[in-house]
Amino acid sequence: MTGQIFIVSAPSGAGKSSLVNALIQDDDHVRLSISHTTRPPRPGEENGREYFFVDREAFNALIKQNVFLEYAEVYGNFYGTSAQAIREQLSQNKDVMLEIDWQGARQVKTIFPEAISIFVLPPSIETLRHRLIGRGKDTEEVINQRLQAAKDDISHEAEFDYAIINENFNLALEDLKAIVRSQRCRRIRQFPKYKNLFELS
Repeated sequence: MTGQIFIVSAPSGAGKSSLVNALIQDDDHVRLSISHTTRPPRPGEENGREYFFVDREAFNALIKQNVFLEYAEVYGNFYGTSAQAIREQLSQNKDVMLEIDWQGARQVKTIFPEAISIFVLPPSIETLRHRLIGRGKDTEEVINQRLQAAKDDISHEAEFDYAIINENFNLALEDLKAIVRSQRCRRIRQFPKYKNLFELS
């Protein structure tokens, strides 16, 4: 029996990382896939915890070595997911959360069509603007760029299996937990563990 892949995507500022981190803290069976990125660390971030931080030359070398399950350029920086790291976690019967954009989600779905994809949305673009301003991390120009990119991201939400509207964080977290629990209850996931019981039917 192997674990399940969950893909979580969202426009910047929708609360994707906060939701995923809260789920992982509450569920020992879930692991977060740590991506490689060419962007510089933000204050408080550590190499190997939030991301593996590498320069473009090293990232390109990893591409040539076919290390990545998926990779994409986002806001001028590259992000990639290690295929080996994902398979190792799955083989240990751990569910793996991938925080990636819609481009990466497409690539992963091509290789792992059984992966469950979830799109996190803000209740409105205006709410998203207020959240981005409230983070205090970006200039007005960057915020406007992120909002424009968010509109493009949202245009791809129909490609995903589930949509979570993050208006109330606690409710959105319960929605995310419910999706994970429901997938674990699917017969195809339960059968290997309870094979002898199912064979009585």
